[in-house]
Amino acid sequence: MRVVEGERVEGGRGPGAAALVWLAVATFSMGIDGYVLAGLLPQIAGDLDVGVAAAGQLMAAFALTSALAGPVLGALTGGWERRATIVGALAVFVLGNLVVALAPTYAIAMTGRVVSALGGALLNAVISAYVVATTPPERRGRALSLVLGGWLTATALGVPLGLLLGQSDWRLPLFLVVVVGSAALVGILLRVPRLRQPPRSLGETLRPLREPRLLAALLVPIGIMCASYLCFTYATLIVGPRVGGGLVMVLVMFGYGLLSLAGNVLTGRLTDRHQPVRVVTGILSLLIAAAVLGALGMLLPGVLGAAAAIAWFFTCAVGNGGSGVPLQARLSAMAPESAALVFALNGSAMALGSALGSGLGGASLELGVAPDRLLLISAAVLVITLAVHLAVVRSERMSRR
Repeated sequence: MRVVEGERVEGGRGPGAAALVWLAVATFSMGIDGYVLAGLLPQIAGDLDVGVAAAGQLMAAFALTSALAGPVLGALTGGWERRATIVGALAVFVLGNLVVALAPTYAIAMTGRVVSALGGALLNAVISAYVVATTPPERRGRALSLVLGGWLTATALGVPLGLLLGQSDWRLPLFLVVVVGSAALVGILLRVPRLRQPPRSLGETLRPLREPRLLAALLVPIGIMCASYLCFTYATLIVGPRVGGGLVMVLVMFGYGLLSLAGNVLTGRLTDRHQPVRVVTGILSLLIAAAVLGALGMLLPGVLGAAAAIAWFFTCAVGNGGSGVPLQARLSAMAPESAALVFALNGSAMALGSALGSGLGGASLELGVAPDRLLLISAAVLVITLAVHLAVVRSERMSRR
């Protein structure tokens, strides 16, 4: 087993392909967990004897726990050997999913979601930090794209498979997560080199928390994920009635996953060639246009309304799937010496945004807002996010003069 000393694999080429693939398998298991429950809310609600909105809060609880725990765990484990940290976080994530899969009550299912979130919050951050620490700058966009592609491949392959399994029992997709996550554990132990980085004091590790511009930049992933989950959590209520349920909705989710993966690959290459801030600006603009035009298009009857719903959903797939790499590259460039904490903060921001989005969407539905109108709320969140993003960029440019 190779041991990587410092911050780069020998030869400057970064970790081997096999190592990246097994890290991607780990994120693949997280992707199934992160998306499949959104398509099974009615089944979950019926089995656990709660409302659909309450079932949606299982996703919100995962996201909120990740948001709160990510930075704390990232800071506390900053001095640990990286592969061991990845393995420990993945084991906790798998255990939490097993608890949910076996849960006889809503309370136990919620407990399992919290446990899995604790592992998932750290896992995502430490995998990204490992890739950045062991990959040359000119290859980081593509390396991050490959690892994050595991998450997005789950939306293209794992989620549709999970939805098909979930039609008979919503617990089966969670057992799938356990199996895939366990396989990733073995692969990582066998093929991912250890990584020991130079020790840093807690004060040095926490330095990014004293950077106002970096903290302001974290509002961008919060906004993007809030707008995304505000609608995605309830996609079956928005798109489903127009395209039909069952197999058709599974095919739509399959298309969403493929386009998310395509967006990830595209922005990975764009991030290696252009400034990440420009890529983020383009993504925000695309998502705003999709939300506004989608809301208007869904006012049309019949086939036209269905086409508008699918066009909106698929455009969001490209934008949401493509946002991860440039956001991570953007934030890591602002504090490269504290990559693990910065990625934990980014994961926390994304999780917080997901929780806010799921909660806001559920609350809006409870207040009587029609599912279609969630798109307009999403558009408003994205406009505010774009304004914040541009303000931070302008502040950075002024500080350099």
